[in-house]
Amino acid sequence: MSTVTKLRHSRDAWKKKASERAATIRYQRKERRRITRERAHYKRLAHTTAAQLEQERQTKRAPLCKKTTLIHVSLQLFLTARISFRAVSRVLGVLRDALGIRKVPCPQTVINWVTRLSLARVWQHGPLGDVPSLGAQGGHTQIWMLDISIGIGAGKMLAVLALPTHHHTLHTRAPTLQQVTCLAVAVAPTWPGDVIAEFLQRVIAVTGRPAAYLKDGGTNLAKAIRILEQHAVSSPCIDDLSHVTANILKHEYATHPMFETFLSICGQVSTRFKQTLLACLAPPKVSSKARFMNLHRLVAWAKHILDHSPQGGAAQGSVLEQLRQGLGTLPTCRTFMTRFLRDATPLLACQKLLKTQGLTQTTYEECKTLMEAIPPQSPVRKGFMAWADTHLAVAAQLGGDTIGLPITSDSIESVFGVAKTHGAGVIKDVNRIALRLPAITGTVTDEDVQHLLSISIKDLHAVLDAHPSLTKQRRDILPHPGCLEELRGSEPRPCLELIPGAKNRSKNVNIPLDSTDSQQSTGPPMASVIQANMTCECQDVHGIS
Repeated sequence: MSTVTKLRHSRDAWKKKASERAATIRYQRKERRRITRERAHYKRLAHTTAAQLEQERQTKRAPLCKKTTLIHVSLQLFLTARISFRAVSRVLGVLRDALGIRKVPCPQTVINWVTRLSLARVWQHGPLGDVPSLGAQGGHTQIWMLDISIGIGAGKMLAVLALPTHHHTLHTRAPTLQQVTCLAVAVAPTWPGDVIAEFLQRVIAVTGRPAAYLKDGGTNLAKAIRILEQHAVSSPCIDDLSHVTANILKHEYATHPMFETFLSICGQVSTRFKQTLLACLAPPKVSSKARFMNLHRLVAWAKHILDHSPQGGAAQGSVLEQLRQGLGTLPTCRTFMTRFLRDATPLLACQKLLKTQGLTQTTYEECKTLMEAIPPQSPVRKGFMAWADTHLAVAAQLGGDTIGLPITSDSIESVFGVAKTHGAGVIKDVNRIALRLPAITGTVTDEDVQHLLSISIKDLHAVLDAHPSLTKQRRDILPHPGCLEELRGSEPRPCLELIPGAKNRSKNVNIPLDSTDSQQSTGPPMASVIQANMTCECQDVHGIS
């Protein structure tokens, strides 16, 4: 092929490639412009749709978008539904779009709300009022429940809960956490009677004297009541029926020759039954500290388990034979069990009746009928009737012998139990438990939320910083050997103390005590005023001089 021909063919190929390349470029340029226009259109459409959806969401947003409502629901989830702080935050996060929540509170925010609610409830509490309580005896409308509990830390909690004296006119059941109010709570290394009396005097100086005190059988609480009588600020004293019943049974059966044997045999039966086919029949666990408050459950279990082993032989290899081998010498305790259930069953029936309806003349007569199942000369029957006679007189003194005198302090035990298990974390810090105690009682209302918001973050941190948590101390000390002495600090740490009206009162204020029921006092005339330090700072508790 000649050179000219080769050049002609090369030129034609180049022209063809250039033409194809130009056509491709023109097509791509057009497509690029089309895609750009469509993308801009879709972006404008997406922005417009998003704006419309947001506008529609705003118009249809649930009322929970208000901060007060969000706080109210968060407190209900923690205090009523009893889920953890983290779970409250997670639940609100799941329901965020449905409830219209803009910002989900974190767990620490929920903790702060609960703590501020406690401070608000105590600090905002005022005088008890002038509405007659059970009758015409003065103007006291509340019975104070007193009890002491421990947590982890160098301190014990003293709590004062208020229960309306007319509770049984409004409810047909025993008092629950919703019917009581935490008036005051404090932490101290020890709570002797004089220190308790001094603390109660300062609470009385703000709220007035209660209609009565409801307490367990603790000697320090009894001593505090006697000291208040000497200072002419006393009120009638009610002994909790559960503790009275337990003490009656303890005095009768703690020295019984078969008592320790029975407990030992039950422990052996528990060991034999566990990890076997009979594990479902293992005996219930009974606390060794308050054993006689629940001992009837163990005795009732023993009776039922022996009913499964009637007289006669058992087939070899049968479950009955295995049961009898596991029971050991438990059948030898039948006499002890029969006598114990004879005494405990009427007591428990009376206890259930009085807790539900209160102590009145009618329930007193019903209890006398129930106690007839026990021999007249039995110390158990005598002890219970002596308690009933004494407290029926107290009910008559307060005017409650017809409508029901509350005789159980189970509510304050429930408060301690819930506070130690719910939201307390791994380390049951006694100061943190006491700080959240008032929030657990009562029901959360819109007024509570408003009072909560009146407690500033500055007030909250002033209380928290004065009482560092055990968790923080653990983080600061445990990884750094050689700094144990820092636990002592340069000055002794003040004990936590929350009393009514403390936030809004200045130091060393003279507060007159209520003297409307001076006829009930057995001591000298009441002093006109009592010096009470009502500051919001938490102080050490000192004895009465």
